[in-house]
Order: sequence, then C-alpha cells, then structure tokens
Amino acid sequence: MRPVVVLPDLHGRADLLEAVTERYPEAHYLSLGDAIDRGPQSMATVERLLDLHAAGRATLLMGNHERMAQEGPRWYREHLLSRDLADYRRAMEGYQWWMRAGGETVRRELGRLTLEQFPPLLERYLGLAALRRVVYVTADGAIHDAPPEQPSVLVSHAAPPVVHPSYPNPLSAALWLRPFEGPFPLPPGVTYSLHGHTPVRQPARLGQHLYVDLGAYETGRLAVVELGDPGSDPRLTILQGRGIPEASRRYPMFGEPLPFDRVALGAPERSFPRGG
Repeated sequence: MRPVVVLPDLHGRADLLEAVTERYPEAHYLSLGDAIDRGPQSMATVERLLDLHAAGRATLLMGNHERMAQEGPRWYREHLLSRDLADYRRAMEGYQWWMRAGGETVRRELGRLTLEQFPPLLERYLGLAALRRVVYVTADGAIHDAPPEQPSVLVSHAAPPVVHPSYPNPLSAALWLRPFEGPFPLPPGVTYSLHGHTPVRQPARLGQHLYVDLGAYETGRLAVVELGDPGSDPRLTILQGRGIPEASRRYPMFGEPLPFDRVALGAPERSFPRGG
C-alpha cells in the first residue's frame, strides 16, 4: 500500500510544497488544484508538480484557477487556426477573466505575460491531459477515475460532481460549487469526499464532505491530508510556514471541526494538542 498525501490549494506556495515533499518523502501526492495564482511562486510550484507527475509520484487535479487560466490560450490557439477575430476576442475575454481572478500575480511574477508569449511551462501544466477533475482513492492507495467496487474516498477541487442549476455539467460543478450549494449525493461505496476551494478557519466536516483549504497563500497554513482506510477519518497535519495565520479569522467556520496535528516549519518541531 502506498501512502497518499492530499495537498489543498497551494496558490503559488512552492515553499510549502517543498516542505511536504521533505516531510513525506515516500508518499504519492494528490494535488487538489489551484496550484497557481495569488501566492508568490506559481511557476516554481507548477514546475515541481510537473516533475513529480513525470516521476509517477503525483496525481494532479484541476481547480477553478487552472480552468480560468486555460480559457485565453485555448481560444488563442483557435484564432491562430481560424484567423477569426471573434476567436481572438474570446481569447482576450478569457485572459482578462483569469487576470481579475488572480492571474495578475502570475503576470507580476514573470514580469510580462501575454497570449502571444504565453509561458511554455505554464501552458504545459494547463494543457496536461492528466489534469483530472474527480478521482476516487481506495485503501491500497490506488487512484481511480470512476467509483471502484471497493470502498473509496471521492476527491475533487470544490465539490462532488453533481448536476446543478448553475453548472449542468457535473465536472464543472466539481470545480466551482461551495459547501452550501448542495446537497451533494455520493456514489455507492464512497464513504466521504474531500475538497479545497472554500477557505475555512480550520478543517471541517459538513455531512459526508470534508473541507481543508486554509488559505495557505496568505496564512501560511497548509492542511496535509494522509488518506488511509476510507472507513476512517484521514489524518490531518497543519504545516505552519511563513504567513499571517490571523488572516484566517475572516474565513467561515461551519460543520464539525476535524482533529489535526500542527507543525511549525523553520523551527524545532513542537507537539500541540490535536485540533489545537
């Protein structure tokens, strides 16, 4: 059985990603998406994730920020084939959509970013065929694209894939829906689901759904989730790196708090009460 470690929204925190790989050197990493935007090192984060994926050590999911970043380059490629200015307009609209939502931080990081000179590394990450939307993890650490026969945990960026009035395509719903936009029924054999996307003050369970995005890009707090037996709660460890933990006070608290351990990075390791 291989250990599977889930990484919530990294948002350009390459330092926290490196801390996870050092702490769990034998793990297979499952990124929940939103690896880019907002934080200081989107490109280094993407490069490291691609290296881990190429080595067979990471499964990469799409987040809504990856989806927004795809829109401009996708339509720009269409324009290069069609030479239709309507396609170029769609490309620019998609690019501005991403810029307003967090892509501006990537442009500042690079110094310059245009559709005509889009970074090959970022385009490779965004165009990765294996950038999945929903997976299922079984007790042996295997990762499946469809619900397996044995008990499993559903993992996606924002929510389980459901038909929703705002998102008729369930795979789009899995990128965008918030906890209170349910209900989110789970397939037979899935014991709970695990998501990022919605920043929370501390890891929480709402019904059969767990939410673990702690706003790492600003708080420096990354909830690392070790998946095991789907019939039991996962083990959570909050890594505290550079950031402003107090920023989490504006995040919502809901549902049932989940227990966790804490580790302060860059300092002698200390023991904290679980959930403290």
